[in-house]
Amino acid sequence: MHVEQIYTENEGRNFNYLIACAESGVALAIDPLAAELCLATAKRHGWTITQVLNTHEHGDHTGGNARVIAATKAKLLAHAGAKDRIPGIDVGLKAGDVVRVGKTVELEVLDTPGHTRSHVCLLAQGDSPALICGDTLFNAGAGNCHGGGHPELLYDTFTTQLARLPDETLVYPGHDYIARNLGFTLDREPDNARAPGVLRQVERQDAHQAMITTLGLEKEINTFFRLRSPTVIRRLREAFPDLPEEASPKDVFVRLRELRNQW
Repeated sequence: MHVEQIYTENEGRNFNYLIACAESGVALAIDPLAAELCLATAKRHGWTITQVLNTHEHGDHTGGNARVIAATKAKLLAHAGAKDRIPGIDVGLKAGDVVRVGKTVELEVLDTPGHTRSHVCLLAQGDSPALICGDTLFNAGAGNCHGGGHPELLYDTFTTQLARLPDETLVYPGHDYIARNLGFTLDREPDNARAPGVLRQVERQDAHQAMITTLGLEKEINTFFRLRSPTVIRRLREAFPDLPEEASPKDVFVRLRELRNQW
């Protein structure tokens, strides 16, 4: 499996993806907002796009669908629950479905609500597991819940699905927000041992060659996985004096998401 991460250079710092089968040259385009760039990238590699997949319904992820489909006649895949919000869905996806790309690539569909209620992530298993996570999980961060989602749903997705994946799973998010998110991590947990070094690495990185994190690293640097950190909880209580004395991980996650909305 080849994963081509395409940085769009737009205000939202979007990543688009092409997932290609090395044997057949067949490719899946994921959230191809920068349609012409995605088409040109596929052409350069000699790949044929046969499917387009949207992780969720927001326009900065679906806006390139029509152009890519017009050029390739690709089928459109998205969460089955998004059929009234994404025009032209050919295949409605649900948890446990498998998206096949060419002869060799199989991607398991995870139903991952929170950012929206109809959001999917894609999991490639095997020797090199990888997660295409849209706006659910960012490098060192978590998606907001403004556009139809809910932070408690996002908490459940993090704790019952993402946190249980292998630590070596590569993380491919929908946006390049890592430097900003690491700033939030250090604001909430200034004694975090790993985040300062990672921040130094990414502050001047070329987003066209962005750092690819793993879930193991995320658990060290991503505040939304660090719900039992004494520092995180202590500083959260400074912002929210009404935080319960024995704050649950869900309490911590939801309040962190509230703080991040305004940070």
